[in-house]
Amino acid sequence: MAVGDWVVVDAAGDRVESVVSRTSAFTRRASFVGDRAEAHTIAANVETVGLVHALSSPPNQRRLERELVLAFDSGAQPAIVLTKSDLVDDAAESVATVTAVAAGVPVVLASGISGAGLEDLRALVREFGTMALLGASGVGKSTLINALVGGAVLRTSEVREGDQRGRHTTTACELVALPRPGAGSSRELHAWLIDTPGVRAVSLWSSGRGIERAFTDVFDLSEQCRFRNCKHEDEPGCAVQAAISSDALDPRRLDAMKRLVAEELALEEEQRAQEKLLDRRGVRKPRR
Repeated sequence: MAVGDWVVVDAAGDRVESVVSRTSAFTRRASFVGDRAEAHTIAANVETVGLVHALSSPPNQRRLERELVLAFDSGAQPAIVLTKSDLVDDAAESVATVTAVAAGVPVVLASGISGAGLEDLRALVREFGTMALLGASGVGKSTLINALVGGAVLRTSEVREGDQRGRHTTTACELVALPRPGAGSSRELHAWLIDTPGVRAVSLWSSGRGIERAFTDVFDLSEQCRFRNCKHEDEPGCAVQAAISSDALDPRRLDAMKRLVAEELALEEEQRAQEKLLDRRGVRKPRR
């Protein structure tokens, strides 16, 4: 089970009888080297995934691309959240850097300290729905949730001065109730929020349409290539290379997409090898 799963308990409330089928699951490859062919579900049954990056550091486009692939494959709707807007005078350059690889996903500027952007964040999660916040340590996920909830329900700490990295204050996923606006002391439930530990390794897992959706600009161009099996290298009539030559496409986008496709193919091979090994040992295949 994962945080966000719905379960059926027995009449006494002592035992979980079954787990309800998931509508979505934010899943990556297990970070432990020995479990590279195993899945690690960070959050389940999430309608919205907030991919959180702090404005106090330069945006990392390559990490964001990976997060978008995982978010699209999860079945949830991604949104990019740029935090700590109170620490910068002008966020325009960072927003432009993120938007360039955002694949049309909405970008929200927010601050858990000043309260800026909190209503935009709240609007991303539907009534009685669930939104998970994912990102590296120290980007301000817990601070944002505390601000949205209106109280210090999650522990926070300062980031390091040198590199602005966090200290893994959040060590496990937590499900937090988001009260309805204006509920006052009644704390009437509006939705759910999931706070997650800082994710360092953003490793792919499932083979869905995440890469295609995260790199729509490259895939749209590839439809115009002369050859259907174009590798976008030195083939004649390659629309992707033409766009790169005219500065209409950043060559790093093509390189990043190829790396992710290669990583996904390698992972699929690992998964097949693991399944064959389990079959030979007579072990029942694990549920995904």
